[in-house]
Amino acid sequence: MSVESMRRAARESVSGLPTEFWWLWTSTLVNRLGAFVATFMTLYLTLDRGYSASFAGLVVALHGLGGVISSLVAGVMTDRLGRRPTLLAANVATALSVALLGFMERPAAIAAVALLVGMASNASRPAVQAMMADIVRPEDRVRAFALNYWAINLGFAVSATVAGFIAEYSYLAGFLGEAALTLLCAVLVYLKLPESRPEKGDAASAAAEPEIGLGTVLRDGRFMGVVGLSFLISLIFMQGSFGLPLAMGSAGFTTGDYGLVIAVNGVMIVLLQIPLTRFIEHRDPQRLLVVSALLAGYGFGLTAFGGSVGALALTVCVWTLAEIINSPTQMSLVVRLSPLHGRGRYQGMYTMSWAVASLIAPLLAGAVIDRYGAEWLWGTTAVLGTVAGVGYWMLMRNLPPTPDAEPQAPEAAAEAAMDAAPEAAVDATPQAAVDATPQAAPVSASAASGA
Repeated sequence: MSVESMRRAARESVSGLPTEFWWLWTSTLVNRLGAFVATFMTLYLTLDRGYSASFAGLVVALHGLGGVISSLVAGVMTDRLGRRPTLLAANVATALSVALLGFMERPAAIAAVALLVGMASNASRPAVQAMMADIVRPEDRVRAFALNYWAINLGFAVSATVAGFIAEYSYLAGFLGEAALTLLCAVLVYLKLPESRPEKGDAASAAAEPEIGLGTVLRDGRFMGVVGLSFLISLIFMQGSFGLPLAMGSAGFTTGDYGLVIAVNGVMIVLLQIPLTRFIEHRDPQRLLVVSALLAGYGFGLTAFGGSVGALALTVCVWTLAEIINSPTQMSLVVRLSPLHGRGRYQGMYTMSWAVASLIAPLLAGAVIDRYGAEWLWGTTAVLGTVAGVGYWMLMRNLPPTPDAEPQAPEAAAEAAMDAAPEAAVDATPQAAVDATPQAAPVSASAASGA
């Protein structure tokens, strides 16, 4: 591939997305650049403060429990108060609670504040995902979610490296650094992101869409099926952080070996997420989700045969491909199944599936490896991947088509119109003006999106 072809592919990957999306993307990147607490909590408690591994496990579990609680609460706030107020509140609360955690001395205080940090840091996710769905056109959503996922992983890769050096100097500096970057994220939201929540129209349209509550989400069988499958997929992927280091340690590998193996995951996502998304974004989501579930399950299943660092790195390549395919496709599916005025609640329920998995995955890994051996854990992931693949195939039969047009935030709609106008003017000719038809607008919009 020539340099010019690569440049053209890069331009097409980022073209056609509204300015508001890029400010939201930037806020996500800034937020993840400060991800210190989630990465170094265990080391901070055991090495720096001298607490036991069991107490560190309790604190990490409480941090995860906070995420479970806040997923639903933040989803309701996103729909009732709006995306922007929820984002602001979540970022400010995260900054304050993270800074406070760095100064806590007593075990009970550390545990309580860790719960608050988990609640605050997870509260922004439903709002971010709902806002992204509001401002990005349906045909561009897979690409937009992929770019956002890429920012998350890029920010985490940089923060994990830099924070490691900071931790050697001062853990408190790491806590305060995360608080400062999270406050910067709140400033970006306040200055650059307008509210995107769709307003309900007249009385007739409001009556056409019933009032949406958490009960509505729970009664939505197809969507709750997707939430359940998301939980299974999350259990699989999280074994990269919990089961894999335990299994490698028991097999005699060093922490350095694990670092080399898991680094393959981050490098692949940073290098391949954008080009692979260009390949999959307009393909059948049913097939993509089935394939990603099987790649995830059997990718981890192959870990049972990994007797060397190189072999284990190859297994990481397999399940990382699954992660690259699954994440944007599944998030786009969640938006597709969510009612316009219930996106916050639906995103909150989806986010909760990952939060619950983060609580159960370490327990599953530890219990299975201690009682039966690592081979049984990898066999379990293969079974879970197969079940998830069959589940996606069944749930997505007769899936309603994506609407051709949805109400957008006023700023995004105005920008899309401005982007389309110049291109339509260039293509216009006197004869075209005479023969103009309504199909001209969608064609121009599609060309402007780079799809």
